[in-house]
Amino acid sequence: MDNYIVSARKYRPSTFRSVVGQKSLTTTLKNAISTNKLAHAYLFCGSRGVGKTSCARIFAKTINCLNMSPEGEACNECESCMAFNEQRSYNIHELDAASNNSVDDIRALIEQVRIPPALGKYKVFIIDEVHMLSSAAFNAFLKTLEEPPHYALFILATTEKHKVLPTILSRCQIYDFNRISIPDMVEHLQYVASCENVNAEEEALNVIAQKADGGMRDALSIFDQVVSFTGGNITYQAVIDNLNVLDYEYYFRLTDSMLSGNVREAVLTLNEILSKGFDGQNIITGLASHFRDLLVCKDDSTLVLFEVGASIRERYREMAKHCSDPLLFKAIELANTCDLNYRVSRNKRLLLELTLIQLCQLSRPAQPVPAGTNRIEPMASTQGQTQSQANTVRASAPSPSPQQVVTTQVPADAPLPNTMHVPPPSPPPAGSRPAARPPVTTSLRNLGKDNKQQVQQKQVETVIQQSNSFDQSDLIRCWEAFAMGIDTKVHLKNTMLNCHPVLKENFYFEVAVHNPAQQEELINNSIDILSYLRAQLKNTGIQMQVRISETNEKKLAYTSTEKYEHLLSINPAFAKLREEFNLIID
Repeated sequence: MDNYIVSARKYRPSTFRSVVGQKSLTTTLKNAISTNKLAHAYLFCGSRGVGKTSCARIFAKTINCLNMSPEGEACNECESCMAFNEQRSYNIHELDAASNNSVDDIRALIEQVRIPPALGKYKVFIIDEVHMLSSAAFNAFLKTLEEPPHYALFILATTEKHKVLPTILSRCQIYDFNRISIPDMVEHLQYVASCENVNAEEEALNVIAQKADGGMRDALSIFDQVVSFTGGNITYQAVIDNLNVLDYEYYFRLTDSMLSGNVREAVLTLNEILSKGFDGQNIITGLASHFRDLLVCKDDSTLVLFEVGASIRERYREMAKHCSDPLLFKAIELANTCDLNYRVSRNKRLLLELTLIQLCQLSRPAQPVPAGTNRIEPMASTQGQTQSQANTVRASAPSPSPQQVVTTQVPADAPLPNTMHVPPPSPPPAGSRPAARPPVTTSLRNLGKDNKQQVQQKQVETVIQQSNSFDQSDLIRCWEAFAMGIDTKVHLKNTMLNCHPVLKENFYFEVAVHNPAQQEELINNSIDILSYLRAQLKNTGIQMQVRISETNEKKLAYTSTEKYEHLLSINPAFAKLREEFNLIID
């Protein structure tokens, strides 16, 4: 029984021509060999499994070949090539810096550099994972790397170039290896499958290539694993079962649910996926990639960015016709937001389901805004630009006034809040005029559809036309009545009881609060407050301004310069300290 050799070793490149996905680098190396313009030190960097060490060995064998071909390839027949292929060449030395990273290891290598080659022109030293060398080893290696003998040539390989000392980088020619593309990887896997007499579907090999994430060695290892699982007949279904990869079909089902607005079907599909053991974050990241693939399939010019098989490609193109660009933009944004919040969420499944619900709402048309409704545009923002509930209060640029003033405008037909019970205001004291009664609402339960719409339209018109006058005492009475009816929002209740409104002209009133927290609390509940006041005072033009009282406003230091000036006001010696040490405020 022959010894089994894994595909990653059996099909390891032995010539520049057989290197996968690095054509520009191999062409550069072959031209350097043919023109005899060889540097004394090279640095090969790139992710794992892209051919760094393989190219270093091929390069070392080729420059010592005695009968090199016109194309710049080694002949594999001369004594030097035979010695290299049989791993008995004394001209090529490999050092694994991951396990030999001390100063003594580098000193032993330097002693070998002094011995000239017995056969061939060059003595090549390949140092793999060079970033693992210690600082002392790097320093001991510097002089030899800068001025080696004419026959010595160093090839350093690393996956983390940023960990290599700049003094080493400056002495080397740097070659950055690309991640191997999916088409190149699939083509090589098809070649390996034909050599091994293995039947493989293109879609199955495409999934293997995506799972390998740009590394040819990983792809060949996965290929061997799937061959063992399938017995030599690699199918798409067998690959996704063995590698625990989520099938494209689930993404298409979720997209169909999103387009049809079927929330229940989307949640059931998610439950089916989770029951198969898939991680929630992998699901949402895969869904975001799915929406991205649909987006690039909408245009032939961007179709080159879509790296899947032909059959799946056609299905993506067909579904992309039913998805508008704004819908896909928003879907990608929602999926990405869910991905960012997934790790910190305590109820991860609920987060996924909420995202699917939001996705299903994208295809539904927006509700029309009734005529006569005012837009909600605050005049200024609080500290940090506070945003109110349901995106109804937007913050604009702060005014130049030293006070922070926020004006909230609420549509005239805003419904009375259902979240809190507010009793009617107490009767007015003797001698004052009676309070305005709230508008009478017609019951719509027993009316037809057309009649309901007519009654609703009349109600809106009735509410819009209300503009009864009122005075300061009426405003404070309704304001306190609303505050006393609050049960759950204690902070809002205390704020309203301690900060009374002051009536201005044109039905505007102003509330002076003591701190930004009170200001934010009033803004966030402005819809409920104004809806109640408009109903009780029978005036739809009521608007509210919230500001921080000048006596309570504090100047806070936010930037580095402001913090430094604050420290300088406390202790002037900080200026001398900054001057002596030449400190810079960042």
